[in-house]
Amino acid sequence: MIEVHLLRHGIAEDVGPSGRDADRALTSEGRKKLRQVLQRAKKAGLKPDLVLSSPYKRAVGTAELAVEVLGCPYGVIETAVLTPGARPEQVWAEIRAHKQARRIVLAGHEPLFSQLAAFLLDSPSLNVDFKKGAMMRIDFETTGAAPRGVLKHFMTAATSI
Repeated sequence: MIEVHLLRHGIAEDVGPSGRDADRALTSEGRKKLRQVLQRAKKAGLKPDLVLSSPYKRAVGTAELAVEVLGCPYGVIETAVLTPGARPEQVWAEIRAHKQARRIVLAGHEPLFSQLAAFLLDSPSLNVDFKKGAMMRIDFETTGAAPRGVLKHFMTAATSI
């Protein structure tokens, strides 16, 4: 079985120093709320084998916090398939490329993550309100060409597992 944990980046600056969207960093409130979610995930036993992140600064900061709180032997691996405009099929291909990992955390963005959740759960009409700092776990028995995941939990800083 493979666990995939979608972790949307935390609250970020409205505008980064460069003015580019990709350079927006997490705020202190964003880090605090992410830490709450990650502490609950740790308490539930999450110790990822792999943490993949969008290269955007706020997602990398989110992934680094996940590595710090949850522990991960390889640190953060950045991938363009987790940027906001990427396609769910690209993310599934990336997951499949890491078959050795049993617990994967993906740090990324909207609108990708709500689309990705629907795709991974084989529910194209599913609408997900993926808040900043939210984490969703989807389990897979196999990593075949078409994903057939099972939703295990979905939490935000205000909810629990």
